[in-house]
Amino acid sequence: MLDLPRSARLAAWGTGVLSADVPLAAAVSAVVRDDEPHTVRWEAGPLPGVRSVPDDVTTLLAALAEGAGSASSPGGRLLLALPVPGDPRGLPGPPAVNVAALEVGECVVAEVDGHEGRWAFVPEVTDFGSVLEPGAFVSWTVHSAAPRRAPESSSVAESERELRLALATATQALASLDVARWREEAADRIAAVRDGALVPDAVPPATSPRAMRVLQTAARVLAIVDLATEDDGAAITSLEATSRAVALREVGAVARRALVAAVNAHTEPARP
Repeated sequence: MLDLPRSARLAAWGTGVLSADVPLAAAVSAVVRDDEPHTVRWEAGPLPGVRSVPDDVTTLLAALAEGAGSASSPGGRLLLALPVPGDPRGLPGPPAVNVAALEVGECVVAEVDGHEGRWAFVPEVTDFGSVLEPGAFVSWTVHSAAPRRAPESSSVAESERELRLALATATQALASLDVARWREEAADRIAAVRDGALVPDAVPPATSPRAMRVLQTAARVLAIVDLATEDDGAAITSLEATSRAVALREVGAVARRALVAAVNAHTEPARP
């Protein structure tokens, strides 16, 4: 099945906690899954209305919810960013935070209504174990983030339209590689990304149908791009290989933007 990055799950489920739409325990379970318990390293200013410094995901989300509840107009949100070199959208600043987020390609930005401060969560993942029994140590470093600028993400509707073309381009590129013919171990992966759905706990149950469609398609496109860019496959010439790589980078960028828009869709009016 298809899945979302840890930062996407934290942003989606964490926003549910801040808006009191999902239980804290369910959110933590969806974010951590089979990882070792996620730790938190605090390098930011204090959270409003919170006395103790969070040291894991449970206390982090609880502290954010407590801070949101202490505001005159309670509420807040966690925003996803998936930056890559050349496409820094969503990076919160200051520069040191941007560098850290770019290194791992993901981060979450927390906003609490009624408070000027923002906080950026950047994950550090250390994998261990084997293919059959994988594991991961995850630590989230919390930084003070710059004040919010104008929104940079596309709307979910725009993303859905762009994704239709991106999926067709990515699938065509994968088919032209004929990966399954010359790499037998790739056949199951191809079948999974073409036909698979999102894992059940990728996002909260109340996620809108349109956002779910966009998330599933974006995850599928990104999985196809990852598979198709592992090598040049059946490319005949270096020019053909270069052209394919450029096309895949472009559709990957579309998919990342769409995934961000769908996860951050709580900033848009609800639509089917």
